[in-house]
Amino acid sequence: MVKAEGVGEATDADFGFEVLSGDRPVLVQFTAEWCGPCRQLAPVLGEIAREEAGRLKVVQVDVDRDPETTVAYGVLSTPTLMAFRDGEPVWQVVGARAKRKLVGELEGAGVL
Repeated sequence: MVKAEGVGEATDADFGFEVLSGDRPVLVQFTAEWCGPCRQLAPVLGEIAREEAGRLKVVQVDVDRDPETTVAYGVLSTPTLMAFRDGEPVWQVVGARAKRKLVGELEGAGVL
């Protein structure tokens, strides 16, 4: 899994703690080692994680290593991005995005 600086990792074991119980929104990237678009998205997520650190937490879930969480949220493709607020999914999109577009979509959904 390609992980950028500032981006955390969530697993089946700690997803509840890392994502569902936070005091700020969490952007989750469901990713895999073999996923080319996921690798393209990694630096974009790293920039967002650093720039929005006070307002947004960014983590990755490896779909191969953490199948329970992947299945629980109905993830069928990678990369899937899902935003959570107060323990509930509030926004979802499939596919890589340019940074400006992704930030705009997060703002439009009220995540940022």
